[in-house]
Parts: sequence; C-alpha cells; structure tokens
Amino acid sequence: MDLNAILLAQRAASDAARPEGLEVRRDRLTRAIRMMVDNAEAFCTALADDFGHRSREQSMVTDIIASIRALKHARRNLARWARPERRRLDFPLGLLGARATVEYLPKGVIGVIAPWNFPVQLTMGPLAGIFAAGNRAMVKSSEFTPRVAALFEEVAPRYFDATELAFVSGGADIGQAFSALPFDHLIFTGATPIGRHILHAAADNLTPVTLELGGKSPTIIGRSADLAQATGRIALGKMLNAGQICLAPDYLLVPEDKEEAVIAGLTQSVSAMYPRLLDNPDYTAVVNARHHGRLNAYLDDARAKGGEVIAVNPAGEDFAASNGTKMPLYIVRNPTDDMQVMKDEIFGPVLPVKRYARIDEAIDYVNGRDRPLGLYYFGTDAAEERRVLDRTISGGVTVNDVIFHVSMEDLPFGGIGPSGMGAYHGLDGFRTFSHARSIYRQPRIDIAKLAGFKPPYGAATAKSIARELKV
Repeated sequence: MDLNAILLAQRAASDAARPEGLEVRRDRLTRAIRMMVDNAEAFCTALADDFGHRSREQSMVTDIIASIRALKHARRNLARWARPERRRLDFPLGLLGARATVEYLPKGVIGVIAPWNFPVQLTMGPLAGIFAAGNRAMVKSSEFTPRVAALFEEVAPRYFDATELAFVSGGADIGQAFSALPFDHLIFTGATPIGRHILHAAADNLTPVTLELGGKSPTIIGRSADLAQATGRIALGKMLNAGQICLAPDYLLVPEDKEEAVIAGLTQSVSAMYPRLLDNPDYTAVVNARHHGRLNAYLDDARAKGGEVIAVNPAGEDFAASNGTKMPLYIVRNPTDDMQVMKDEIFGPVLPVKRYARIDEAIDYVNGRDRPLGLYYFGTDAAEERRVLDRTISGGVTVNDVIFHVSMEDLPFGGIGPSGMGAYHGLDGFRTFSHARSIYRQPRIDIAKLAGFKPPYGAATAKSIARELKV
C-alpha cells in the first residue's frame, strides 16, 4: 500500500477543486450519513465480532447514532460556520475605508488515526468537521478492531472516491508510516504514550496535530450529593463499553463518612442494570486477551499492596471458567498511589474509591496529577461546585453526571497537556480543520503617511509615538 501516493492524489484533487463549495461539502456529509445508515447493522456486527461480544444497542447508540448526529449537526450549521467574519480595526482605519475579515479555508488533506474502543464514532466524528471544512481525509483504522477496519475499506468506496476519503489498516509499522506523512493536519485519538510518538513523527513535517488522549478522569462526590442518583449515574458511565472509554470515571473521591454508602449504591445500581453478566447481551466484553490480562494484573497488584478488591458479581458467576473476556466491575478500596491502578489509565471495569476529609483534599489530589481529560462533580452545594471548577484544570466537566459533555456537539471536546491538545466537535471541529486566513483591505488614502510611518519622520510620527506610550 503506497500511503504517499494516496496522499498526493488527494492533495492534487484538493488543489484542483479549490474553492470547495458549500454544496460539495454538504454532499460529502450527506454521503457519510448515508454510509452509516445503510451499513448500521453491518457495523454493529463487526463491532461485536471484534470485541468478542458487544451490545448491538450500545453500538447503535454510541457509534452509529452518535456519528449520524455529529454529521447532521455539521451539515445543518455549515453555512453559518463558513461565513467570513468581519473584525474590528484600530481607530480610525475603519472610518477611512479599511476593512478586515477572516475567511475559513480548507487545510487540504487531514490524517485521522482512530482508536479501537469506539472505532466507528471516533472515525466519523472527526470526519464531520473535516468534511464541513472542505477537506479530504485519510483514515488509519485500529488493528485491534480488524473487522470494523475491513468493513470501512469495503463500504467507503461505494460512497466516496479515494481522492475524497481513503481507509488504510495495518499494524504498528503502518501506523508509524501513516503518522510520518506530511498531512495538512493530523488528529490522533488514543493512549497518551502513543500520542507522544505521534507528536514526534508529525514534528518532522511541522504537521499541526490534534491529540485526543485520556488519563485518569476523577469523580468528586460532594457531601451534598444525592448518593442514589450519583452512584446510579457513575455505574452507568463506568459499565458502558465495560469502562473502555477515555472519559470513563477512573477513580472516585468520596467523603470519609460516605464511602460505605457509595459502594453500596454502586453495587445496587450495577446489579439492577446487569443482574447477570456472562450471558447478558447488554454488557460488553473487554476487547482482547491482552487487555483482559492487563486489568487482572492491576487487581493482583492492588491486592498485593493492601487494597480491598470487591467484585460486583450479582449472580455469583464463575468468570474464571469462562473462555471469554467479560469482567464484572471491581471496586478497589484503600487504593494507594504506588498501585498501578492509581498510576495508569484503567480503561476497563475497575474503579478505585479514595476517601477525603475536606473538599480541598480532593482538589489537591486532582491537581497533584496530570491534567485529566474529564472531571466530574456531584453535589448541590453551589459554592463547593464553584470551588472545584475554579481550582482544577481538565479537558471538560460534567456536573451531576459523567461523560455527557462529550455528547454535546456545540461544546469543544479535547484535553490539556497529557490528556491531549486541541479540540473538535461542532464549530470547534470546523475551525480546527480550517485555516483562519486574515484579509486586510487598505483604503486609497495614504495611511502610512497619515500615521507618520513614512519617512521623513516628523510631527505626525512624534504624535503617534507619544499616543502609544501613554499608560
């Protein structure tokens, strides 16, 4: 597979087609929607095959419907996003006839490196902004979801010419070569350590990069929280996709006197949603044996270092005898900072619960670690909520729930530092994948002479300098 040839063909097509009209962009968005609608069941089947088991309904909601919503949102708002913006001018240039605008131009060819946890939605979501901005795209699918990757390669040519959208797949060698291509922009969604390699590879070409990473997203339960509501919503978010979500609540910070109630609430909520797990069609498996082994190693490490591990296994099923990769929720009490479960992003159904005495202890704990992709606060104390928001930094926040901010298309989605750089979704995605070009139109009058910028310098020059030196 000649990756460079695909890139050059797309770039030549992009250059020849400039300017990319709004109708062309709408048509691409519509074809992308049609691709999702026509092949929804096939993608759900491919996802289930790749995971060993994945709920059809979950795949339909989180991958198919979420993709369609993002694409429709872009199509609906495209004309407004693409409209040139008038900008203010220094006095008195506007009065003298000068004009300043910003036009949003397609960057050209965008590279997309998609992850395995939501391999459809985290491909099509970026494409919403990419197509709305008038770009072409090359997508590297994850090798951990080969059936989804093969399906994209099979169906995409029915809807798109290869100079508009091309899919490639393969292992780490293909991924490395892909990230080293001289794209006009590259977006990567995945693990923080891989993100560092992507950034290094892109740096040689000075390729602008958007990194959507992860990290340990904390959930702070305030003393004023409705614990039944909070634990129900946390359980739903943590068990979705078996916790294999970059925004999954990674660990809980709970008041000392609420720990027992929180654990009881989580246990009750999980049991109500999933009274059985092994044969439950609604519950997703861990994606492969390697990740299943990684998660079990975290649990062994936590036990060895003094943690109490509680399996939320409502039907008392024998997971050890199963030949699959499903796991129940494991709650880890008394977690310590030397445990791997408190060092690494968990990305699975394991949930440490850490106690705090005062809210500032919880805030300081969050601030003492890498900036998280998401942060969650439960409570009705407005002053405490404001304190948490003001004194922490994270990619995004959901208050009194988890994960939901990512589904709001008008909100930018992105991390900060180790949890990512840049943002997309909605208008922010359109602008990420556009070049904001400044255009200044000078009036007929000789502005330079009027302002004293043109030699020989004299009274007008002195007056301009004196005016600017005022505090």
